[in-house]
Amino acid sequence: MNGKLVTIFGGSGFIGKTLVQHLAKAGYRVRVAVRHPNNALFVKPLGDLGQIHIAQANTRNKASVVAAVRGSDIVINLVGVLYESGKQSFQKVHVDGAGLIAEVSTQMGVDKLVHLSSIGADDEAASKYSRSKAAGEALVKENFPGATIIRPSIIFGPDDNFFNKFAAFAKMFRMLPVICGDTKFQPVYVGDVATAIENILSSDKAAGKTYELGGPKVYSFRELLEMVNKVTEQDVLLIPVPIQIAYFKAFFLGMLPNPMVTMDQIRSMEVDNVASGAGLEDLGVNPTPVEAIVPNYLVHFKPSGQFKAAH
Repeated sequence: MNGKLVTIFGGSGFIGKTLVQHLAKAGYRVRVAVRHPNNALFVKPLGDLGQIHIAQANTRNKASVVAAVRGSDIVINLVGVLYESGKQSFQKVHVDGAGLIAEVSTQMGVDKLVHLSSIGADDEAASKYSRSKAAGEALVKENFPGATIIRPSIIFGPDDNFFNKFAAFAKMFRMLPVICGDTKFQPVYVGDVATAIENILSSDKAAGKTYELGGPKVYSFRELLEMVNKVTEQDVLLIPVPIQIAYFKAFFLGMLPNPMVTMDQIRSMEVDNVASGAGLEDLGVNPTPVEAIVPNYLVHFKPSGQFKAAH
């Protein structure tokens, strides 16, 4: 092992699991800081015995953040929410929490800080989510000027909440709603995001910079849904939903504990989600095509599963 200790806030999530595995393989000691340690035990076998530790931390509690950061050479913040729920507001998570992690990292002499944001972060965006991401970035830079910001487009991989979500929706309802079908996206593979972060840690050139991470190809939202339909062989209808009706339905859906879509998410969907400026290639990563990965994990949504139907 190289002996360096990396603390990953939100390290048990979709991106975190892959990143933990990458960093453990590279020889780092990894501390996974999460709100509920008992729910993160599955990350421990991703490295050698004693290489991965789990720490309790809540980004709304400074003492727990200090305890999680103590002794760390590097800190990575992957914490984020797609919708607000209870105390988990955009302001508390994306702004206050991000600022606190950066502040504590500076106070405790951390060498490097990597902060996960998203393409579309803009303090003048219509979406509250995107405004909070921009405010979080600003606070991180204020408290840790050398922080590296990464802004991915939609991230795909075996446990993603995009392709899996729509494939499951198609299987359940035998249709797919198309909202903002012309909006452009540039899906990026979770493994490439993890490799990009790993490369940031092994170089001093990324300090203070912002990278927008996207895959090798840009798709419209409709094209992505057509891909889901083709790969899963479900042959469902793609039904265009006028934006006004989408907002009306999202108003009520947003009240559910785990909403399928919220009004704020639709505001985000009205804006293209495409990378610009420095990206994966600048971090030494060759982007992985969607077509090389997605069919492999959507196979269980096919009517005949992984086996071809008998004729």
